[in-house]
Amino acid sequence: MPPSSRIRIPRHTAWVMIWNYAKSRILGQLKSVSFILLYLIGFQVLVLGSTPTHALRIAGGIAMVVMGLTFFLEGLFLGLMPVGERVGVKLPSRCGIVLIMFFGLLLGIGSTFAEPAMASLRVAGSTVTAWRSPLLYAMLNQHSFALVCAVAGGVGIAVTFGMIRFFYGLSIKLFIFILIPLLLLLSGYCAMDSNLQSILGLAWDSGAVTTGAVTVPLILALGIGVSRASGKQEDAAGGFGIIMLASAFPVIAVLLLGMFLNMEMPAPADGAAFFSSENIEKVLPLFENKTAMHQHALRIAGPEAHNWFPNETLTQLDTDIREQLTPISEVLQQEGILALRAVLPLTVLLLLVLWMLRDRLRHMDEVVLGISLAIVGMALLTAGIRTGLAPLGDQVGRPLPRVFRSVPKEEGRVTLHPFDLTEVRTAFSTEGNPEKFFYLKDNEGNPQAVPYNPQQYDAETGSYEYILESKPLFGPELTLAGIGLVFLFAFGLGYGSTLAEPALRALGHTVEEISVGTIRSRNVVLAVSLGVGLGLMAGVARLLYDIPTFWMLLPPYLLLLPLTYFSEEDFAGIAWDSGGVTTGSITVPLVLATGLGIGSELNISDGFGVLAMAPAYAIASVLIFGLTVRSRQKKHMREADLEDEDE
Repeated sequence: MPPSSRIRIPRHTAWVMIWNYAKSRILGQLKSVSFILLYLIGFQVLVLGSTPTHALRIAGGIAMVVMGLTFFLEGLFLGLMPVGERVGVKLPSRCGIVLIMFFGLLLGIGSTFAEPAMASLRVAGSTVTAWRSPLLYAMLNQHSFALVCAVAGGVGIAVTFGMIRFFYGLSIKLFIFILIPLLLLLSGYCAMDSNLQSILGLAWDSGAVTTGAVTVPLILALGIGVSRASGKQEDAAGGFGIIMLASAFPVIAVLLLGMFLNMEMPAPADGAAFFSSENIEKVLPLFENKTAMHQHALRIAGPEAHNWFPNETLTQLDTDIREQLTPISEVLQQEGILALRAVLPLTVLLLLVLWMLRDRLRHMDEVVLGISLAIVGMALLTAGIRTGLAPLGDQVGRPLPRVFRSVPKEEGRVTLHPFDLTEVRTAFSTEGNPEKFFYLKDNEGNPQAVPYNPQQYDAETGSYEYILESKPLFGPELTLAGIGLVFLFAFGLGYGSTLAEPALRALGHTVEEISVGTIRSRNVVLAVSLGVGLGLMAGVARLLYDIPTFWMLLPPYLLLLPLTYFSEEDFAGIAWDSGGVTTGSITVPLVLATGLGIGSELNISDGFGVLAMAPAYAIASVLIFGLTVRSRQKKHMREADLEDEDE
């Protein structure tokens, strides 16, 4: 447009327009996450009877999540999405399948590195106990970059196969009936090894983490573009199914990486045997150095770790090491650098492909603004995840088992010195069993009878170490009600966080457009959210009852195979893609933190696998919804035919 014909807006009016637009976007994101945040805080206050620690920091983190989502999604729509859609349209019409496959590989890898939810995997390693799950600990700490590369490589290979499928018009069911049995066979093999079984949850969770706000729109745009250009699909629904591939191949990649690393990995053992002199040469490579090994042992096991290193002096850590917090300014700086590394290479790749295709973007200024907003938004979003969402999920997850368990929780220790043994009394239970106790004043000065444990008395110093314990949230008689509350929490967490996922809303709108309104976006979103809620209930049950991950994954995926077989081709692709988009920037950090918190509280080797349950149940709910819709449509058609015959 010539400069003279441009519309000139007064500066004040322009700022008002920008402010109103920004305010509407921010309020929209705040509305999308408000339910799940209020749900978590309300559950913590009303049911768990506690308030969030570091509340101001968590509030600041949540504010950064809202602002980060606003900036990131706006940048995605202004910058990355237009470029990705342009490439998706132009590439198939000007290049052969080999170049399309190569570009798909690079796009899959680049979009995974730019995925905000991947940040959640970076903070998960500190919660794993090395001697219980050596391989899992190594993959999340010493080999964390190799893990991310494996996930990214899996997505890249998935997009490559997706391009082949679209170009040649292959059925998505063919890939499902090959990949899912292969995944189950690999998982079954890993379940038979004590080390490999600990990474099953991580592998399946990785498949769920990869498909979020960056990956989904870009590879969907490319897939639909190739599908249309090839002319071998009846409609744009043939472009679906690629998200399913992007969820399956990373699982295979992580399992294969685990098998490779497991060849030189020590076996799980108790702390004393794990750090014994005979085993130390295998154990030491898991840590940066010997000091890091000692600190990990002390942080997890406490004073007991001193007994595992009899000939060495261990530096006692601060008892509040878990509470040591990185300054927010430092977190923002770290995440800003990572955001640049993630977004810029992907942008350069897309622009380079357009340049090679000799195509130009009309609104380059908008693209530049969009990329800038995406970088700022990603930095704020991932920083908010670290300082807000992840700690909030952890604080809710850790005390969650106490809702139904009748076991008290240790809150601290007090040394009573000197301690007079003559003050120890004896009481008898109704069964006639003697129980030792003594009187101890509480904070208000009132004497309370507390049990006496002879093992906590040190005869040499004449001191007694009293363990402060908080009672169960509910009495033993309410155990079943407590279990019900835990499952209710899991369902609400899955349902509410899924409703807030931007990638799912984008998919729902795409489905509604493609189906010309016959399948409503709202119905797709509700079906997926319901499935995720049920999936998280299954995932939490796995942790509470320590059920092996493989046996929780096997039944739903075996059920999905016949459901897929009887579903229509286009709806099968939509359903399996719906399972992939359920886990994004909101769901992943909350569910991972909650699962890891529960696992840590219950002393389970790993808290992964909760997230892995969500896609299976979401896919099942959408497939059942699709079969129901098709059944109703056939019924209406039969009724219409009968009416025509009567006429």
